[in-house]
Amino acid sequence: MRRIHRRLFCLAACAVVPAVACAQVAPSAAEAAAYAGLHSAAWRGDVAAIERLASPQSLRERDGNGRAPLHVATFARRRDAVRTLIARGADTSALDADRYDAVTIASVADDEETLAVLLAGGASAKLVTSRYDGTALIAAAHLGHDGVVRRLIAAGAPLDHVNNLHWTALIEAIVLGDGGPRHLATVRALLAAGASTRLADRQGRTPLELARSRGYSAMVDALVAAGAR
Repeated sequence: MRRIHRRLFCLAACAVVPAVACAQVAPSAAEAAAYAGLHSAAWRGDVAAIERLASPQSLRERDGNGRAPLHVATFARRRDAVRTLIARGADTSALDADRYDAVTIASVADDEETLAVLLAGGASAKLVTSRYDGTALIAAAHLGHDGVVRRLIAAGAPLDHVNNLHWTALIEAIVLGDGGPRHLATVRALLAAGASTRLADRQGRTPLELARSRGYSAMVDALVAAGAR
């Protein structure tokens, strides 16, 4: 079900913004079946095997898409494995071949529980990730993952980071959102935290202008209430 949802999102996002490729790639069934050693233990969530196999070298090993065991455990939602890998020294800032860290992987998956484990283990919500030079917060706002957005804000995620598409988290919640309840909750969370309403896109359009152009009246009301002009 998660793979179907991810695929449908990717199709929708790429249709809206053709320049945006869907870069985050979970291990395929074939890849997972071929895993050995620590990657296999991480994918299966086998804590005992992780404790036996984890070493500075094995924790740094990568699969064909540059995924370390921590990435694999995060994709698989193996929270005990994530916790154990971090305790054994896994690098929480490591990026896979598509420049995603574990925090962004959990954020894109709307996986608040795994995200909480990562943040409690010292993972940062402040990293610049992906080929778009974005952040986990931008990715979560894009998808309307409002609970994740609130967790990332609480963890110190940069509210006004501008990616190489010239979009902030607030702008992405509007231009790539559907105007529905979760994207609205995302916009409200960002505004409550102090996200800038003045930063504009590459064409000079502010969040308020973008929301108005899409007919997102509830977002317009929230932005105006926050002082947007």
